[in-house]
Amino acid sequence: MLYCCSFRITKTFEIMKQLFLLLLFSTAVFSQKTTELFPSNKLGGSREITIGLPPSYEKTPTKKYPILILLDGDYLFDPFYGAFNYGAYWDDLPETIIIGISQNTNEERTDDCGYDEVSGIPSGKSADFFEFIGAELLPYVEKKYRVAPFRIIAGHDLTAGFLNFFLYKDNPIFNAYISLSPELAPEMESKVPEKLAKLKQPVFYYQSSADGDVKDLLDPIQKLDSNVKLVPNPLLNYKYDHFKGASHYSLVLFSIPSALNQFFDSYKPISLSEYTDKIAVLPNGYVKYLTDKYDGISKNLGLKVGIRVSDFKAIEAAILKNKAYPELEKLSQIARKSYPKAMLSDYELGLMYEKLGDIKRAVKSYQTASQFEEIGDLTKDMMFEKFDDMKSLMPKK
Repeated sequence: MLYCCSFRITKTFEIMKQLFLLLLFSTAVFSQKTTELFPSNKLGGSREITIGLPPSYEKTPTKKYPILILLDGDYLFDPFYGAFNYGAYWDDLPETIIIGISQNTNEERTDDCGYDEVSGIPSGKSADFFEFIGAELLPYVEKKYRVAPFRIIAGHDLTAGFLNFFLYKDNPIFNAYISLSPELAPEMESKVPEKLAKLKQPVFYYQSSADGDVKDLLDPIQKLDSNVKLVPNPLLNYKYDHFKGASHYSLVLFSIPSALNQFFDSYKPISLSEYTDKIAVLPNGYVKYLTDKYDGISKNLGLKVGIRVSDFKAIEAAILKNKAYPELEKLSQIARKSYPKAMLSDYELGLMYEKLGDIKRAVKSYQTASQFEEIGDLTKDMMFEKFDDMKSLMPKK
């Protein structure tokens, strides 16, 4: 009933409808979801974990995936798993391995996420839980599965506050943090910004709250937000959402896509707005924009992603729009490396020669392209047609 009320009162009904659909979508791919008991020396017993592997995991034996360590995995797993699979279906998000840690009772959550009242850091059972994540669970997962060097951790209220302790380390083991309506430990609203200011590696940080949130949580959250916004460190990618018409619980469904889109904004294929606002307006350097985009994905997200055909076409369109025809040769060179068996490279060369008026070379390039594999909207019939059109323009002997 709580979610139904939230749907009725929110002003962003369409967003919530899409989220509902993605949750339904997630049920279609749960064949990759397994639960096991993980034995832990740190905890002195076993802890239930839920493992969600991407649908492509078995089909692509060389591919590596980001990892999400999910606190409160017993109820946060399905929303996150659905969001990732839905986003990956449209290639807006990378497929991701999700490890949900069960914390089924209030007593277990309190033990896991407690802290010393004087020092404000984990002690006793919570220190053991902290070590369990960093020293046992992560090494196990990264040894067993193909994991890319991009780690995310997420939690809600008590566990959201706890995940900030990983930032207290000089070299944080996580690259991205999702803090949903956090219950902050003493002085955390000042300690976290201090740590973020000293970052020596890129970090993504997201936190959220809501109008209908727990009142005692809001003031510390907003103080933390104000302090983080003053951090000048260019290595920090930060976002804070405060959702109107949402509750402490329904904000989760608003927050997840917002956080993931923040983290993986650079991963997405070139959109119409990116093309219009950032690429088409460039005076030159269109191919450099493309290579820089994918170099950034590798550097900031640790993901090796092949250049999408749609992105080649977007850069081609910008080159044609601005009549920067010589850049098509650079685009052809990259296409040759990315798709050596496809006709894309020779097509780009043919297009360049056609636009520059070198009909003889255009004919040859289109003829060569027709002998390679079709790709995207490029077909052999299209290459034959281009060949005939160019040949008809050649002077008759």
